[in-house]
Amino acid sequence: MKLLKVVLSIFVILIVIVGGYFLFMTLTDYKPEEVITLEIKNNPDRVIEADETISIMTFNIGYAGLDKGQDFFMDGGTMSLSKSEEKTKENLNSMIKFMKENPADIILLQEVDVQARRSYNIDQYKIITDKMKDYSSAFAVNYKVPWVPLPLLDPMGGVEAGLLSLSRFNLKEAKRYQYPGDAGWPMQLALLDRCFLESRVPVGNGKELVVLNSHLSAYDKGGTIRKQQLDYLRNYILSEYGNGNYVVVGGDWNHQIPGTDAAAFETTQKWPDWLVKLPEDFKPEGFEWGADKSVPSNRTLDQKYTKGVNFLSVIDGFLVSPNVEIVNVQGYSLDFEYSDHNPVEIEIVLK
Repeated sequence: MKLLKVVLSIFVILIVIVGGYFLFMTLTDYKPEEVITLEIKNNPDRVIEADETISIMTFNIGYAGLDKGQDFFMDGGTMSLSKSEEKTKENLNSMIKFMKENPADIILLQEVDVQARRSYNIDQYKIITDKMKDYSSAFAVNYKVPWVPLPLLDPMGGVEAGLLSLSRFNLKEAKRYQYPGDAGWPMQLALLDRCFLESRVPVGNGKELVVLNSHLSAYDKGGTIRKQQLDYLRNYILSEYGNGNYVVVGGDWNHQIPGTDAAAFETTQKWPDWLVKLPEDFKPEGFEWGADKSVPSNRTLDQKYTKGVNFLSVIDGFLVSPNVEIVNVQGYSLDFEYSDHNPVEIEIVLK
């Protein structure tokens, strides 16, 4: 009888703890408005001229914690945190050094932590902007969770992170647009709130270059959420192009970009379940993809990086409107030394 009481007491305590956790997470769940105007810091006066060649780089920095020695629990690995605070700082400083040595006019970064247990509460947004003083900046939160309880023995914990756009040109306006769709309660409580960061850059001919920094969903069985996000994005870019503006979408698509082929890269792994091809009917007529098919931009995270073993793909790149001419696209092979992604840069001219 005493043993039964002890078991029942433990069971009740567990119910209270779990129930309290879900109640707390539900009450504190980040629910942003569909459109939020963002603060622009350090804004220069420089305006783009229509015949000027400009460069845009996209780089998912993996919160400076997904270097080649890391795996990730949500992709089949076991790790939830960066190796150490020192390694996180080393990765971040190395990626900043790369960006300073290869200075694009506009830089689109994903998975930038502001305060997160996984990256030892290093304010990466502040460090990047402090060291990239030649750029304006706008930041959009897309991950704000008080506590991710997994893995149970070493949980990822609290996360506040987002998208960071940097520009050497004047930004007329910057806004956060919330993508539709979520994974439902309670799963969504611990997942990202996907969005894109819109930056409006004045052009000398009176038009605007609209640059989107986007990070689409990866964990979406059945593809329902992805379809909603792609439909939303397609309608948006068609509307902006219809208004006479130049449109460039860059970022982490979490889909294989058309014109690239993962079979071109050596691997011993099978095609991962999360990776799907972008639907053929997504790209509006006249729009063009900008990706480097010869350099993989992403590697699998079920294990640490070993050349020739991990599955590689091109999921980072650009989509441009018909009034934007692509001059060159280059993927930079950093051998996944500091992040599970490689940076990609595009050179364009506005027609």
